[in-house]
Amino acid sequence: MATATKTFRNYIGGEWVDAAGGETFESHGPATGELIGTFPKSGPEDVDRAVEAAKAAFEEWRLVPAPKRGEIFYRFGQLLIDQKEDVAQLMTREMGKVIAEARGDVQEAVDISFYMAGEGRRLFGHTTPSELPDKFNMSVRMPIGVVGAITPWNFPIAIPSWKLVPALVCGNTAVFKPATDTPLLGERFVELLDEAGLPKGVVNIVHGGGGAVGDRLVRHPDVPVITLTGSRETGVAVLRAAADNLKHVHLELGGKNPIIVLDDADLDLAVDGIVWSAFGTSGQRCTAASRVIAQAGVYDELQSRLVAAAERLRLGPGWEDGVDVGPVINRAALDKIHSYTGVGRDEGAQLLTGGEIASGDGLGDGFFYRPTVFAEVEPDMRIAQEEIFGPTTALIRVVDLDEAIRVANGVRFGLSSSIFTRDVNKAFRAMRDLVAGITYVNAGTIGAEVHLPFGGTKETGNGHREAGQAALDVFTEWKSIYVDYSGKLQRAQIDTEGVNEP
Repeated sequence: MATATKTFRNYIGGEWVDAAGGETFESHGPATGELIGTFPKSGPEDVDRAVEAAKAAFEEWRLVPAPKRGEIFYRFGQLLIDQKEDVAQLMTREMGKVIAEARGDVQEAVDISFYMAGEGRRLFGHTTPSELPDKFNMSVRMPIGVVGAITPWNFPIAIPSWKLVPALVCGNTAVFKPATDTPLLGERFVELLDEAGLPKGVVNIVHGGGGAVGDRLVRHPDVPVITLTGSRETGVAVLRAAADNLKHVHLELGGKNPIIVLDDADLDLAVDGIVWSAFGTSGQRCTAASRVIAQAGVYDELQSRLVAAAERLRLGPGWEDGVDVGPVINRAALDKIHSYTGVGRDEGAQLLTGGEIASGDGLGDGFFYRPTVFAEVEPDMRIAQEEIFGPTTALIRVVDLDEAIRVANGVRFGLSSSIFTRDVNKAFRAMRDLVAGITYVNAGTIGAEVHLPFGGTKETGNGHREAGQAALDVFTEWKSIYVDYSGKLQRAQIDTEGVNEP
């Protein structure tokens, strides 16, 4: 990778090319403002070229035996292992994560690559007995075509792997639009796929904004599948734009995730879980714990311990030793997060700590926000209902488990949830009654593993899942096959006398 020049291109049909219009944009690191690189500001013409290349490559790629397709992703996973530290260091600079989290981001891509490589030898269908004699029934998975993958900046290696690896193992080809805040990480991802031996045209990367690149990709008639991770508002726009062509659309959207802490909880463990879930990745996770629902008997003590823990967190560039919380992604995010501090105050919530843009102490021109805890929050306040996507969490007092579950479920989203309790009966009630795609017991709201389905309910998405075998349903069509070896016409469900006799 020619990082010395800091100028990068699209990858279309196996060639590195400039945008047709010749325009560019820059990527800057959120911790210091350093220039990461210059990238092509692409438009619809570039998307069309990429789709054409992916469509042509599909005709050969779909015929490659699935086990052989899978072998490429074993190699890809090994390349990620070999270059894990380099990629993680790049991530701390372009995205801002602390180095330990950046390594974890890369490890998720390793895990999903090895897992999905194995699916190349499975891709299970079903066989069933026929209702007719001398007849064989089965169902198989078939690839669909060109997949448009639109990914966010907060997991710039992991999320592309969740989308592209299963899509490609299943025999599809892809056009990949990474976030404009992390284009170099998207570029690095595709370079490693190429190095692993992926044929030309199977994956293509087109840099640029959602208005020019994303919208054309979503509307393109030769892209039957769209997979997007982003905001609820973007997801709704994508559904509308894709409707005319009846595309398969997979959406992973927002979250307003609760941690319930009951009176019998291990408070040390609960505080650790809350701090990691609320302030890890500077709160920029769709699974971040932005609500803490505490039973009255433990509320005051939990509040005191949580504030103390939040105030011990050290802010700084992610590559420095001892840093707990890195910057948020850009100025717009910083301003949005800070605006919600004003909203919380105006609503009557009690600001316990944080609530300010951080500067000084070597933070320079970075986009840093102090970990923020509100108390005495009512469930219907905006800071308890709307996704802030920053290091802010809200403490809500409840009487018992029943009220805790009602409050937890009382938002438009339903991604992740958590409960801390020593009572197995209450834990199982929460597992049953929390309306969410993920529930943790005695752990925070983050930490999904790649062999289980990932996704949410309600307005978090549209019912599909990433990771695990469930991901295969996004990227394949079912085909039912009937083989009649009776030598005569047999008509299922027709009760004509003698027609089905052996």
